[in-house]
Amino acid sequence: MHYLFSGKADDCIPRKFPNGIVCVCNSTYCDSIEIDVPPKEKFRSYISSKDGKRFEVEDGDFSTEITNDRIVFSLSSTRTYQTINGFGGAFTDSTGININKLSNATREQLLQTYFSKKGSSYSLCRVPIGGTDFSTRPYTLDDSPDDYKLEKFSLTNEDHEYKIPYMKKGLEINPQLKFVSASWSAPAWMKTNNNIRGFLGKLQSQYYQIYANYLIKFLEAYKNQNLPMWAISTGNEPLNAAIPFISINDMLWTPASVTDWVVNNFGPTLEHSNSNETIILALDDQRFLLPWVIDQMYRTNKNIDKYISGIAVHWYGDMISSVNVFDETHEKYPNKFLLMTEACSGSFPQRKGVLLGSWERGENYIKSIIEDMNHWITGWIDWNLVLDRNGGPTWVNNNVDSPIIVNPETDEFFKQPMYYALAHVSKFVPPGSVRIKIDGLSLWVQATAFKTPDNNIVILLHNPNDQEKKIKIVDENGQAININMYSRSMQTIIFK
Repeated sequence: MHYLFSGKADDCIPRKFPNGIVCVCNSTYCDSIEIDVPPKEKFRSYISSKDGKRFEVEDGDFSTEITNDRIVFSLSSTRTYQTINGFGGAFTDSTGININKLSNATREQLLQTYFSKKGSSYSLCRVPIGGTDFSTRPYTLDDSPDDYKLEKFSLTNEDHEYKIPYMKKGLEINPQLKFVSASWSAPAWMKTNNNIRGFLGKLQSQYYQIYANYLIKFLEAYKNQNLPMWAISTGNEPLNAAIPFISINDMLWTPASVTDWVVNNFGPTLEHSNSNETIILALDDQRFLLPWVIDQMYRTNKNIDKYISGIAVHWYGDMISSVNVFDETHEKYPNKFLLMTEACSGSFPQRKGVLLGSWERGENYIKSIIEDMNHWITGWIDWNLVLDRNGGPTWVNNNVDSPIIVNPETDEFFKQPMYYALAHVSKFVPPGSVRIKIDGLSLWVQATAFKTPDNNIVILLHNPNDQEKKIKIVDENGQAININMYSRSMQTIIFK
């Protein structure tokens, strides 16, 4: 059962499900908000909360009031850390399949809600090379056995129907949008197990150069579609192939083998290709592998330093490792940026699939984003941009959750708390922003802060408690922001 509220212009139209509230969008309406930076003597807060607020706006004046009843944070805009690369999600086959189920007008609303300035302003999105677990079939871009010259290589119907059109539309809405790509597996005929998934299936060494050529063909095919890749990783979650019974498309790389392949094959091939502006990201797997994998790569061949620009990580193993591994990795490899390239809720058996309206899942997103940003992560990429109410389609039944869920029977889509959690940072912190210092000894409220290219200050806060918290943020000039932060809320503060 659910019920529908009416909304004011640009407000969320909420619909309640057992786990919470979603915001409903259709062909004629979707809630939206454009950032409006207040005059210099004021700050503006955008607030979302478990009780139903979605980007509710409150203005405030700076204060010099002295109070002892508040949680105090100190802010310094001159103490800077990493530069931000962007925020976004992934153009999977499932995303395109689900967008295709909507009318043209509702599709437009959905794409605007992710990429426009009134929406999330997504700036960095991931693109699979060939199929993934979120496809309707197992495939790569050359499934013709022994095609050593890659004469049968071609983009598929999935590329042309589910990925390219929506990537182009996203780029049209936000011309600053950049793409990072990853392959889940080489074609089966190049692998030791002749399968695009399976335990210990790895690339045969005699195919190292052919696989490098295969990836270059992908980069150039998309570049010919006016969709150049900003980055490409060495391969999605190579550790999966070392775990028995995992059913996802995968391919095993050890630190030594991937280093040999990059240094001797892929790196030089990319360097001499028409896509040599594309950078290479190492790892693309769980953070508990840091810094060990990168250490082993450098021990194998120090020339790897020439070819990798960054290190990509996923969030699924966060509960068994400390976020401090990012600090350790940054200290060892300060010239390699860290980027979070995949996260999603609903992936674990105990709470599998979609939970419409789950505020807890939105809080998991904002908690991870703030924590990661405070430990040198330069961007945060969600997994599927769009799924159906079953959390699919997925050919291996790996149903999960997504910030936007389509309801094609009524030509609607639902914006979940996860959507707003990511938008609380993505729409306020554009690429080129830098993280700045914000300190506080609070066990109750999380905070991170940024300075944008326009010299606006953006503070992101999360109160996971069931009680309101009184907050005081003091900058280096002694001016203070005093707010009462709603229970179970996330808040973005912006000022000049």
